[in-house]
Amino acid sequence: MARAPILIGIDAGTSVMKSVAFTTDGEQIAVAARKNSYVCVEDGGVEQDMTATWADAVATLQDLTAQLGHRAAAIVAVAITGQGDGTWLIDAGGKPVGPAWLWLDARGGCIARDFAASERHHAHYKHTGTGINTCQQSVQMLVMKQRHPEQLTRATTAFHCKDWLYFNMTGVRATDPSEASFTFGDFRTRRYSDAVIANLGLCDEARLLPPIVDGRTQSHPLTREIADLTGLPDGVPVVLGYVDIVATGVGSGLVGETPGTGCSILGSTGVHMRHVRSADDVVLNSMRSGYVMPLPTGDGLVQFQSNMAATLNIDWIVGLAWKFLQSEGVERDRGQLMAHLDDRVLAARAVSAIYHPYISEAGERGPFMEPLARAQFTGLHQAASFDDLMRAVFEGLAFAARDCFEGAGGVPPAITLTGGAARSRAMRLFLASALGCPVRNVEREEAGAAGAAMIAAVSCGIYGSIEECTAVWTRDRLSEPTLPDAALAPLYDEAFGLYRDIREQLPPIWTRLAALHDLANRAGRAD
Repeated sequence: MARAPILIGIDAGTSVMKSVAFTTDGEQIAVAARKNSYVCVEDGGVEQDMTATWADAVATLQDLTAQLGHRAAAIVAVAITGQGDGTWLIDAGGKPVGPAWLWLDARGGCIARDFAASERHHAHYKHTGTGINTCQQSVQMLVMKQRHPEQLTRATTAFHCKDWLYFNMTGVRATDPSEASFTFGDFRTRRYSDAVIANLGLCDEARLLPPIVDGRTQSHPLTREIADLTGLPDGVPVVLGYVDIVATGVGSGLVGETPGTGCSILGSTGVHMRHVRSADDVVLNSMRSGYVMPLPTGDGLVQFQSNMAATLNIDWIVGLAWKFLQSEGVERDRGQLMAHLDDRVLAARAVSAIYHPYISEAGERGPFMEPLARAQFTGLHQAASFDDLMRAVFEGLAFAARDCFEGAGGVPPAITLTGGAARSRAMRLFLASALGCPVRNVEREEAGAAGAAMIAAVSCGIYGSIEECTAVWTRDRLSEPTLPDAALAPLYDEAFGLYRDIREQLPPIWTRLAALHDLANRAGRAD
């Protein structure tokens, strides 16, 4: 009897590497994961060991094929997605030039800020639909030109994370249309743009950009060496998926039958995206911020804004409570503190303070680019409890989502929600009430890996299109909608106006604060 075909999706995240097995109708049947790590270096650098990342991918595939046993022979395709931005350089022999620079890297803050303030940014944004920021490979290359030119001299190819894994599995140097066009290209053509590259001042580095491969229509076979190493079938097609944000949107039903569908990912970062039918429907904003990326469809695009920090804000404030208890000799599991969070937040006072969730050391990138942006509470008062502050953090994330959607062309008529915060009843209610639209939870744990596998399903001819695949893969995998609360919605509408008014007044304050911190640091070193 013929075995039912199996699709594998690899999702190479910043902190976790996952390989997931799916049936052709989207049922998740096995998963293997490995924690990976990164290191922070001086001047705001954040790096990851490329060899270790590949070893993590191999380990998850070995675990996965062991779980599948004899069914591993039925694997018909492997697709790869992963963390976006960043710079993963290899030499002529295919070896890493050094550690990868991750999207978290803040070394390009001044360069990005200066570029964003120049007239060159207008031309860049017109082509890419994407505002310049510290995370991008283009900015990181500019930093390397100034400070580490030897790395660029030794390099022959500049990858992103998933491209590096694809190279190791197939021997092919390539990137996908989403990574290529939003950084160095034009969203209308889905190709590199000589005008964009020249405007960035990276003509000499254009030699490093790999060919663009669209996984919908092209794949490469797994090498025998890697098949023997992982237990995957020899020669199985390997599909280079789109970047993780696009893949997660696809796996969450973004490309469905309803025009203008939206999706929010509330993980460590926040991503707020809407499905755009064609380039003619893209809405570029006056702040020159956000991203426009191709979808794995005919003319479809995704337009989105991304917060540098979403659940990182929750981790921060819960961490304060946990550390305080520890300092007082009270042993509490951090997970226990999170367990009852929803009930406490829902019972707390609404809009006790306004919180701007810019907790990341890299500042903010959506719906504005400002490396110096920092978080703050406005309106604290003596009666405010810890639960009130926690609710303000949740509300701040909902207001930030609305700020992002409005910067990406408007709030969609309905939202699907995924990421760690999607499990929170309070977060879903606050988000629905702040956006004024229904929010449905994606009841799928591995949306990114699923999106990559869906691209492979189209590439293999199992489905004729992503839309056709979406109809099957998201069926019965979306929750009942959380609707806006009739009392909260008008309150949050007013509060959001205040949130945005405050945010627009903050840039000069952040500049002065950064100068003050720099002065304090110099004084500390002098001591």
